[in-house]
Parts: sequence; structure tokens; C-alpha cells
Amino acid sequence: METTDCIVIGAGVVGLAVASRLAATGREVLILEVENAIGTQTSARNSEVIHAGIYYPPASLKAAFCMPGRNALYRYCEDRGVPFKRCGKLIAATGQDDISNLDNILKAGHLNGVRDLIKLEQPQVREMAPALNATAALWSPSTGIVDSHQLMLSLLGDLQRRGGALAMNSGVRSMSPYGDAIRVTVDDDAETIIQAHTVVNCAGLGAVTVANNTKGLRASAIPRVAYAKGSYFAYSGKVPFDCLIYPVPTPGGLGIHLTLDQAGQARFGPDVEWVDEIDYAVDPDSQVKFVKSIQSYWPELEPSRLHASYSGIRIKTYAKNADHHDFIISGPKDHGIPGIVNLFGIESPGLTSCLAIADYVAAKLGE
Repeated sequence: METTDCIVIGAGVVGLAVASRLAATGREVLILEVENAIGTQTSARNSEVIHAGIYYPPASLKAAFCMPGRNALYRYCEDRGVPFKRCGKLIAATGQDDISNLDNILKAGHLNGVRDLIKLEQPQVREMAPALNATAALWSPSTGIVDSHQLMLSLLGDLQRRGGALAMNSGVRSMSPYGDAIRVTVDDDAETIIQAHTVVNCAGLGAVTVANNTKGLRASAIPRVAYAKGSYFAYSGKVPFDCLIYPVPTPGGLGIHLTLDQAGQARFGPDVEWVDEIDYAVDPDSQVKFVKSIQSYWPELEPSRLHASYSGIRIKTYAKNADHHDFIISGPKDHGIPGIVNLFGIESPGLTSCLAIADYVAAKLGE
């Protein structure tokens, strides 16, 4: 039987950040990843946005992690040479009905400590982004974009320099407490068993399955979840914007927005489609919906330049008595099993928050 100090399940951006953080404390850390590469699920299928921390309820974990995570991530990228741009974003009100929503977003941002938001009236919007159709907008200069793959490679490098290791094609079949340790059965032909003092479940879309296959874990400590599929369309050609463009938020997401990659190439998304199964196919017929949404804030969009690109799945938690989808980070005091921390519902702003989440998990294990 193999042994290690700590197992982290999942090599997405959060799993890599957690593993690197725990390795920095002197732990021997092993990441188990079900796929044959790092970050192939949620971490590779998003907008790559560094969020400012505007939208989230003040008492939520998303609000608690986003702004400190944002600041830590900008510092990390500067120190490690990870490509990023602090390009800012405009949240556009395309009609009078949206202006009150902008005011609510501004208030929410202030409650979360985001003090650099600026409300722009129509003449100011036209000066800043002449092609944007907006009666008013919020300017968020702290929003940015990051090369998520390079970020993950950097975090993996940190882990390996600190003595940690990564095992690919190594899903987790089951876990069970054994004395003061946890025995993890790997889903391989040999049903390899690895014993660890601590286990952090960062399995993302598979986190609930891992928790359900953990002997002795109370069912009440495992949240109900739903899957929100979001598709993206790429744009072949230049766009007249050098910042991100967002509509006001929609239920389940932030609306079909315009994001840019490091080379300035535009993509639009995600939409929201509630699904029961994980399926990454993009329906090309949804272009009609995308065109209508995008033209509400960019009337000069050329539909022929828009083509289906990729999709991602956001996992939404349903906590008791909660009216929003928040992160859930469940430690020994929450579920009763020493040494295990489960992370559920780590969707946006998980990428932005990854370093702050890693600090929180390290503190949980110290309880």
C-alpha cells in the first residue's frame, strides 16, 4: 500500500492551487487526476476572466474569496510571468429598465469592497466605446483576463518544486476512514489503495460523486447540485473593443458577454442551458439566440463571422435556506470525518479565487 501525507483529488486550477499551497507547508502532496491532462474540464472551458468581485452576496464565500483572490492572482501572474491583462470591463445597460440594475450592481460592488467602479452616462460610454449601444454603463477597471492554461502549468511547477507529484488517469473509486488516516481506492485495473492523513476533494464536476463514495460521510453534508451548460461562439475578425463587454446579469449567469483572449481575439458567451448530463456539444442553431443578444449591445455585429466554438459546465449548489448558488467548502467540523475537505460548486469566480480558496482550505485542515 502506498502512503502520502496529503491527496488532492482533481488537477483543475483550484486543485493545483490547493496542492501547491499545502506543499508549501511541508506536506507530501499527491494529486489524483481522472483525465490524461490537467485542467480539461471547468478550468479549460470558461471565459478566463479575472473578476473584480462585484456581483456576489456580501455574506457569501464567493464575495469573501473573489477580491482577495483577484489581488493575489494579479501578483502571482506578475511574479511568475503568467500572461494576463488588466483590461477592465463595461457592464452595459441597453435600455432604461437596466439602469436600476446597474445601480444595484454598483451597491453590491461597494458592499463587497470594490471601490473603483465608475458609473458612466451615455455620452461617456460613447467616448470610451463608440460602437457600444448603451444608455449607461459601469466601468470596472479591476477586471482582467488570464491565460488559464499557463496559470495551471505554473501552479503545477510550484507543486513539483516543492516535492509534490501528479498522477494522471487516476480517478477515485472510493474513500474510507482508517484509524487517523484515509484510504483512497484508485479507479484503475489494480484498484490501487493509497493511504493519506488528509484528502482534499477538488474534483469539480465529480466532487459530489467522490463524496457519495466516501464511507461514513453524512448525506446531509453533500449538497444538491445542478448543471448549467454554457456555450461560446468565436468571432472571426477584429472587434471595436479593447475591454470586456457585459450585459446586465441574467438568472444563472452573467449574460452572453464579449471576452478577449491574450491576442485580442473575441469570443462570446456563455449562455445558460440547464442540463441533466455533462455534454460539451455546441448547438450551431443557438447562433440565432447569440446574435440577438449580442446585437442588443453591439448592433454592428456581423453574424456570418460568428461560429460555434466550445462549451463548459457550471456546477450550481443548492444549500439549505440559501437563495443563491455559493461555494461550499466542507471540513471535518462540518461532516465529522477528520482529514477530509470537500469543495462543492466551485464555478465562477473559482478561477479568480483559486489562491484565496487554497489559503482557506489550508486553514480548514489546521482546525
